[in-house]
Amino acid sequence: MNPVTGQEVAAARERIILLRQEVARSFVGSSRPLEVMTVALLARGHALLEGVPGVAKTTLVKSFAAALGCATRRIQFTPDLLPADITGTYVFSPKDGTFTLRAGPVFANVVLADEINRAPAKSQSALLEAMQERQVTIEGDRFELPNPFLVLATQNPIDLEGTYPLPEAQIDRFLVRIVMGYPSAKDEAAMLRTYGGEPPKTTAILTPAEVVSLQALTDRIHVDNDLHDYAVALTHFTRSHPKVTLGCSPRATLGLVQAGKAYALIEGRPFLTPDDVRAVAPSVLGHRLVLQGELEGNADARRQIVEEALAKVSYRRPAARAL
Repeated sequence: MNPVTGQEVAAARERIILLRQEVARSFVGSSRPLEVMTVALLARGHALLEGVPGVAKTTLVKSFAAALGCATRRIQFTPDLLPADITGTYVFSPKDGTFTLRAGPVFANVVLADEINRAPAKSQSALLEAMQERQVTIEGDRFELPNPFLVLATQNPIDLEGTYPLPEAQIDRFLVRIVMGYPSAKDEAAMLRTYGGEPPKTTAILTPAEVVSLQALTDRIHVDNDLHDYAVALTHFTRSHPKVTLGCSPRATLGLVQAGKAYALIEGRPFLTPDDVRAVAPSVLGHRLVLQGELEGNADARRQIVEEALAKVSYRRPAARAL
């Protein structure tokens, strides 16, 4: 793999800045959710946005998808949604006596899964194969999904009426979880001015080919072996924590390094640093933890455990070997 050059990183960072500026025209609020969503895009991961209704979760994902210039489909999750409504199904044509595939909305570059926790586990599981393997199986036939492929899902807190908690297996397939709270008074006033008339329309900044190119560049970000050890140490800390029933999986360790590489590219560096890993760790690790007893479902407790890992697991660069 060829090393990333400074010129490549500078050009990529310029395109990323333009992307974020375009989305910020429609989404008024903290820059952190958009930053983490960009990390997920570059790292070929999926993002789960969580927050109470009305905090612009759907506005953010729709603007982000439009700025990517990719084919986009939206799925509104409801209790009566069926797996075939997501993946598609074969339809019989009486005219010629054959079955033809009617592709579902999952066949798109960007899939907006709105209120994903309002559908039962059977329907939610229809996305599992698509999110992990970038393919779907319909009546025994496998179909590749477009490249790039990104799932941006929104959910309301699981204690609201009419919602279902996501299974652990599906939670683990989201690279990052983005918690969206209420905007500040200043941001809310700016939102009123922005949407007081005709809302701004998002212009496509990238193309599917450019997105794939940026993802390939992220793969080439240099990572020292000691940073691999550091990422492993962080996830192992969560597995041995006394308050944790189920710690972060090896998939989380892979995601932590890949997300760190994406953050390094956003910051304009051709190599990964410990600060990059620490910057993405709360978004990558926290939602994967299953806590004991009364702590289960406590987002603050999960955040505190990740913060404890970052505080107690030290990064040590190995000493150079004597010649």
